[in-house]
Amino acid sequence: MIGDVELRACLADSWGLSRATIDVHNGGMNSATWLVSEGDRRWVAKAVRPDSRRCFAAGLAVAAALEGAGIPAGAPEPTRRAEWVADAGGVPLALLTWVPGEELSGTDDQRLIGATLARVHRALRDVSVPGEQRFHWVDVGGEHLGVRPWIRGAVAAAVSAYDELDPRTLSWGLLHTDPAPEAFRLDRATGVCGVIDWSTAVAGPLLYDLASAAMYAGGPDRAHPLIRAYLDQGVVTAAEVERGLPALVRFRWAVQADYFARRIATGDLTGIDGQAGNEAGLADARAGLA
Repeated sequence: MIGDVELRACLADSWGLSRATIDVHNGGMNSATWLVSEGDRRWVAKAVRPDSRRCFAAGLAVAAALEGAGIPAGAPEPTRRAEWVADAGGVPLALLTWVPGEELSGTDDQRLIGATLARVHRALRDVSVPGEQRFHWVDVGGEHLGVRPWIRGAVAAAVSAYDELDPRTLSWGLLHTDPAPEAFRLDRATGVCGVIDWSTAVAGPLLYDLASAAMYAGGPDRAHPLIRAYLDQGVVTAAEVERGLPALVRFRWAVQADYFARRIATGDLTGIDGQAGNEAGLADARAGLA
């Protein structure tokens, strides 16, 4: 995505980091990342596709707002021009504050994930940022859903089930959209848990994030501690969770199917070693929808 020469030139020109140590990280499927350090400071440099620049900038604004509320979120470091996104050979690049700690486990740290996610939702409740999008983005008529015969019908049924909830009756706010366990970082020295990887700004039903976290924990039946810890924070009611979570979990699997179908259709191998990774993701989505 970005060569070493372009990356170093951008870090020096935009952030004044002319002597930085850079190590490839590349922990995500939608971006390229590097660990950057100079002196006793540390960051993560993150690059996205040029057509994702606007969404990326909006996500960085959410991270900045969350960090301002006291939750470590990998807020962007402003450039010398007081911007959050620089151009590295035509590729959008941001320098993110390092969030210390270790990734959580979807099985062993369920209560901490649930409680932290609820605190994030509370902190963002009244926040609005430029460029935020409104939920949702699944197009049941998309060409890519035709890569397998079963996908379009399964996705359409999940979207219909979501619509039947009357989404306007749910609690809404800015979402993380993919709160996997590795997005949560616990600094055991301080006990502070942060949430990273804010690549977009989407306002939608808070239950979508809860459904995503439950999905990563093995589904609602295995995510009782996570859901209970989320409810204990009082962000949404137990009645809303009981009514809406099953449909949102189903919708979350539809999003997974939509995502991997698009990657297969376009030959997108970002973040994986080969097409088998996309096929495995699609197979998981099919099982979840079934």
